[in-house]
Amino acid sequence: MPVNEQITDSVTQVNTKVVGETPAMATGNLLLSTSQALGNSAHNATAAQQQAQITMQAATVQGVNSLMSIGSSVIGRSAEGIIEKDA
Repeated sequence: MPVNEQITDSVTQVNTKVVGETPAMATGNLLLSTSQALGNSAHNATAAQQQAQITMQAATVQGVNSLMSIGSSVIGRSAEGIIEKDA
């Protein structure tokens, strides 16, 4: 059974179009997924820096509190020693 040449030409053109567009579509998908991954990594890096800064600030506050409490106890001991000697 013969097939009309217009139909075979149309099918051939569609197949050629799809095959020709495939590399461009693949490259587009690759670039899209790569940019998404880079965006996520930048966001994760920012969040990690923020969390690290909070942790460092808390450690600094704890260190200062320790130094201040040690200073107070030393001052209290010294004052106690002076008061007891006077008494």
